[in-house]
Amino acid sequence: MIAPLSWLKDFVDIDVAAEELQKKLFDCGFEVEELYEVGKDIAGVVVGEVTECEPVEGTHLHLCKVDCGKHGIFQICCGADNVKKGIKAPCALVGATVYQTAKDHVTVEGVMTIKKGKLRGLDSFGMLCSGAELGINGDMYEGGDYNGLLILPPESKNGDDVKPILGLDDYIFDISITANRPDCQSVLGIAREVAAALGKKLKEPDCSYAAVNCGDEVKISNLAPEVCPRYIGHLVKDVKNVPTPAYMRRRLALCGIRSISCIVDITNYVLLEMGQPMHAFDYAKLEGGEIIIRRAENGEKITTLDNNEFTLNSENLVICDAKKPCALAGVMGGLNSEITDKTKDVLFECAKFARDSVRKTARALGQHSDSSALFEKGVNE
Repeated sequence: MIAPLSWLKDFVDIDVAAEELQKKLFDCGFEVEELYEVGKDIAGVVVGEVTECEPVEGTHLHLCKVDCGKHGIFQICCGADNVKKGIKAPCALVGATVYQTAKDHVTVEGVMTIKKGKLRGLDSFGMLCSGAELGINGDMYEGGDYNGLLILPPESKNGDDVKPILGLDDYIFDISITANRPDCQSVLGIAREVAAALGKKLKEPDCSYAAVNCGDEVKISNLAPEVCPRYIGHLVKDVKNVPTPAYMRRRLALCGIRSISCIVDITNYVLLEMGQPMHAFDYAKLEGGEIIIRRAENGEKITTLDNNEFTLNSENLVICDAKKPCALAGVMGGLNSEITDKTKDVLFECAKFARDSVRKTARALGQHSDSSALFEKGVNE
C-alpha cells in the first residue's frame, strides 16, 4: 500500500517526522517496506529569476543573469527554448545534485553534481532545470513534461529551496498489508491507524453530495448474488470531461498511477483514498441501457481496456449490458464501453465481489489490476 505523507495529513494532524511515524506504524504491527523522500536525490536547487537574457550568436544558447536571492546573482548559460527575461525557474547552484538525463532530455541516467563549467567559452555558474532533471513529470507539476525549463510561480521568492514548492519534500510510505487487514488497503485506512498511533482524531472525508433526477433509470439485474452480494450503479448525465485537477493528478502520480482522463482518474482516486474499486461505463455504449451481473457463457469473448482478448467460461463473472459482456467483474473493464473524450453520460459502478471469484479469474486469464488486487484481499465494508 502506497501512502504519501501529504495525503495522510488530510485526515490526521501529523506532528512527527516521517521516520518517527514509520517507527510508530511498526509498533502497531505494520511493516513499512520502504520510506523515501520524493526528492531525495535533489539538493541545492533554489528559485532563480532570469534578470538578463541575451542570445549567444551562432548558437542555441542564451547568456543569462540569474538572481538567486540570498545566494547571489550568477551568470548561467542556458540552451532551453523557453528561457527569457523575467521568468522564474529552478536553479541548481554549483555543488547541487540533480538527475542527469539522456540526449532525449527525458530518460534519467543517474544523479550528477553541478560544477562550474564553460559553454562555447563562456563561464556558467550553475544550471537552470527542467522537470525531468528534478524527477518531475506533468502529473506531479504543471509543465513537468515540457522539454525546457520548469517555470515556477511568479510569487516564488528568489533563493528559496524549490523542494517545498514542487512537493519534493513529501515522503512516501510503502506499507505491507497482511491478508487479515483489508481495511488498510487505502490512504484512509492507513490514516485511521496513524490517528490511533498518535492519539489524534481522524478527520473523515466529506462524502455528501446532491443527487439530481436525470430522468432515466438504469435496470440492474444480479443473476449471481453468491459471488456479487452487492452492486450499485449511479448514472451521471451531461458530463464534461475537463482536465483532472492538479492535486488529483499529483496524488495519483505519487502512487504510481498515470492520469488518463478526469472520469477515469476519479475512479482511481476513490480506489486509493477509500479502498473501494470503481468502474465507469460510457452509458451510450450499454445496449438496452441496462446492467446484468452473470457468469460468462463458455466460449464467450471480451476485449479488455488494455486491448487483450480473452475467451471466458462459467467460472468467470462478467458485467454485461443487454447483449454483451462489458467488464470482467472486479478485474478490468471492457474496451467496448470505455470512457472517451466524446463520452456524455457515465454509469459509475460500485460493487462487492467474492474474493475467490476475482482471484480465480485474474489468475486463470493472467489479467491483474489494482482493482483485482484489492478484491482478492477483500474490500473493507
